[in-house]
Amino acid sequence: MIMSNWDVFITIVGLAAITVFTRSFFLLSDRELVLPDWVRRGLRYAPLAALAAVLVPEVVMSQGHLVDTWKDARIFAVAAGTGYFIWRRGILGTILIGMAVLVPLRLWLGW
Repeated sequence: MIMSNWDVFITIVGLAAITVFTRSFFLLSDRELVLPDWVRRGLRYAPLAALAAVLVPEVVMSQGHLVDTWKDARIFAVAAGTGYFIWRRGILGTILIGMAVLVPLRLWLGW
């Protein structure tokens, strides 16, 4: 089904209105919203959960299917990065080590 210009315009305006409304919802209140302690404790794990939700499928899947070979540079890069993080607890080093393993395996071995 092909959308007309009018349908595209209405869709864009509608999505913009929904975005503005949902992002300004917390600014409309006159008083500060107080979150319960259990919500604040749970929100501490939100960045880690979001990162895992993005990274795990990227590492273990390729084109919608599970990786079925050990000749995948991503697996070795994640293993090296994880090992470095356990050893030193540094984020920058984890990224650098992971990339130092990933790039040569991709470029030189074609994994």
